[in-house]
Amino acid sequence: MTTPFNADLTVDHGALAEQCRWLADQGVAGVVPLGSLGEGATLTHSEKRQILETCVRAVSDRVAVLPGIFAVSTPEAVALAKHARAVGCRGLMILPPFVYGVDAREIQTHIAAVLSATDLRCVYYNNPTAYRTDLLPEQITVLAHAFPNLEAVRESHSDVTRIPTLRDLLGHRLEVLAGHDETVVDSIRAGAVGWISGLINVFPTECVALHRYAIAGREASREFETLHEWFRPLMQLAQGTKVIQLTKLMLERVGRGNARVRPPRLQLEAESLRDALAVIDHAIATRPHVEEGARFQTLTIGHHYKGEAVGIRM
Repeated sequence: MTTPFNADLTVDHGALAEQCRWLADQGVAGVVPLGSLGEGATLTHSEKRQILETCVRAVSDRVAVLPGIFAVSTPEAVALAKHARAVGCRGLMILPPFVYGVDAREIQTHIAAVLSATDLRCVYYNNPTAYRTDLLPEQITVLAHAFPNLEAVRESHSDVTRIPTLRDLLGHRLEVLAGHDETVVDSIRAGAVGWISGLINVFPTECVALHRYAIAGREASREFETLHEWFRPLMQLAQGTKVIQLTKLMLERVGRGNARVRPPRLQLEAESLRDALAVIDHAIATRPHVEEGARFQTLTIGHHYKGEAVGIRM
């Protein structure tokens, strides 16, 4: 989830709660605050704690709250994980300490510290392009064997062959979730069972439908082809270092937020703003119809999340 800000760049808790409720209304399985899209690196520890409390109060009786656990230091990450458990979050998405140029041993030690501090179900977020840190399938396997509460990995590597490699190493011990919007369909074909998306902040109905069509193997259907082709320009746009600015700009254009970001990020301007608006406004004008069944039927994410649809489509 994005983090909405007031004009003075304080957290807008009213808008945050409303965003949670709206996403739940659109059929998502859960919400993921405090990730990189949520500008977690610019939030204080106190702000993060308050954001979790707001999200839990807003929707924890309806969908899972699965916060991103990112902190500059390992003790701070552990403290945030414990607070998430105390206020009623159902799971965690653990991010690497990407401020530093950490190596694999340091990443594994950091993740192990968070996993050891909680009994909540956890997802590890592997995004080597954005975070410049990468755990290979073999290294993830070591963590999965050591910690039963590591139940999924959000794999945002452009190489989707990592997904069957994880399956070969772990079978169904660990679920794999797609984390890269542009390759979500290829990821599902390769064995991913869910999708934690950035675009779902803006177009949740369409994201839920696209996910359902892909899971059901309906890629040859007219409905899927129409929806996927409509999504492609948005998926291509929402990549790279300006993804937060672009996502918030989309929210502003659909009337569900504002484009404010915290420094050092700045809002788009000039040519970059004009180019983005051309894509976004065309998508809004040509938004396809989504069938009710595709929009609202709930999914379960496989073996380890049996009986609960937890945080898989954000």
